[in-house]
This record gives sequence, C-alpha cells and structure tokens, in this order.
Amino acid sequence: MDFIATHFVFLTTPEGWAAMVTLIAMEVVLGIDNLIFISILTNKLPPEHRERARKLGIGAALVMRLVLLATIAWIVGLTTPVFTAFGNEFSWRDLILIAGGLFLVWKATKEIHHTVDPVDHRDTAVGGAVSTNLGGAIFQILLLDLVFSVDSIITAVGMTDYLAIMYIAVIVAITVMLVAAAPLAAFIERNPTIVMLALGFLLMIGTTLIADGFGFHVPKGYIYAAMGFSALVEGLNMLARRRSERAADGTASATEDRVER
Repeated sequence: MDFIATHFVFLTTPEGWAAMVTLIAMEVVLGIDNLIFISILTNKLPPEHRERARKLGIGAALVMRLVLLATIAWIVGLTTPVFTAFGNEFSWRDLILIAGGLFLVWKATKEIHHTVDPVDHRDTAVGGAVSTNLGGAIFQILLLDLVFSVDSIITAVGMTDYLAIMYIAVIVAITVMLVAAAPLAAFIERNPTIVMLALGFLLMIGTTLIADGFGFHVPKGYIYAAMGFSALVEGLNMLARRRSERAADGTASATEDRVER
C-alpha cells in the first residue's frame, strides 16, 4: 500500500489524470515517426520476415524506453553541455539527435532515389527486398529506436515528475504502435504513392532532428500539422484517382454493351 500511495498518488487528483492523458497522447504522436520508419523498412523484407521484424523492432523500442526510464538521472544528465563549437553548446542528447537525423536523412534520400530510379540501384544495399536482410533491418530499427527513445523520455521528464505516469505512457504508446504497425505497413504497400509521402516525412523529421541538435528547436506541432495537411491532400488525390478509375471502368463497360448489341 505504501508503494501505491507513493508512486500512484497522482490518481487521486484531476491534475494527475490530466498529466497522464496528455503524456500518453504525446507519446503516441511521437511514436508516429518511428512507426513510419519501421513500416517502410520492414516492407523491403521478404513477406515471411516482415511481421517478425516489426514485432522485434517495436519490442526493442519498449525495452529500450523502460531501461532509459530506469536510468532517468542519467537521461537528464544527457542535456548537460559537454563542449562548445560554432558558438553553440552541445550535449550528448544533441549529438544523438544530430547523428540520428543524419542517418534518417541519408536513409530517406537513398530510398527516394531508389523509388525514382529503381533500375539504377538494383544492386545497392537499399535496392530491394531481396538485399535487405532481417538482421540489417533490426539493426537500423534499433538505431532509430535509440534516437526516438531518448527524445521521448526527455520529453516525458519535462512534462511530469511522476515516474509511474512515464511508464504508463510509454507502455500505452508502444502498445498502440504494435497494434497499428501491420495495418500501416499494409496500407503503405497497397498505395505506392504513400511511400514517397512517407519518405518525405522521414526526410523532414531527420532535418528537424539535426536542427534541434544544433539548438534550433522546431515546435512539434508545426511538423505534425504539415504532415497532417500533406496526408489530407494525398487522401483527396487517392479518392480522385479511384473515382476516375471507376468512371473509366463504367465507360468501358457501357462501350462493350453497345458493341455487343
């Protein structure tokens, strides 16, 4: 009872519930970045390996974030400046964000190049599903998991002092990612134009991570608003294409009927 009274006292106050709901929502939204990357990367694997890779990648994200929460004092220490360069102070968090952003920009650029000109990159490391193995995919997922996990935990620390709220938010967010991973990956695979849009999102996210690492913070609301608007426009384009295809099919059927008569 003493443990519950100490760590779950927030459940007795409206402010505590509000903090928990807000942090859960934020963690779920922050998980979108990671989920898009996992979906695109696992779709390049052979079909029999995709589900396993998604589960391993998301499971690793959960373990990583729980471990980071257990070392929360160390995580907070990552924001302490370690050196100064170009007039800016850099912490370990900044260096992690810059490295992760550079990797994300490189990966998204390579994938965009392959999508635009697949023949020219048939034999490269990102040239197709047959050249992307399970181990390589898991390694890349873990690398981005680390970057997103550090950013996620530092965000959580800044929002609440209750460790239990952070654990609950992380577990709920990862559970949502686990449930949404397969449908999102299937949707991206069924709609090739979505791949380019998703890669554009990753390119933008990587750029903002680099900017954040150099001290130029871009509010997450602007990023997700841009992503939401782009997704809405693409959704309207998809709807327009489907209606055009149905109209074309109807016209073709009518022509065939007239010819038969």
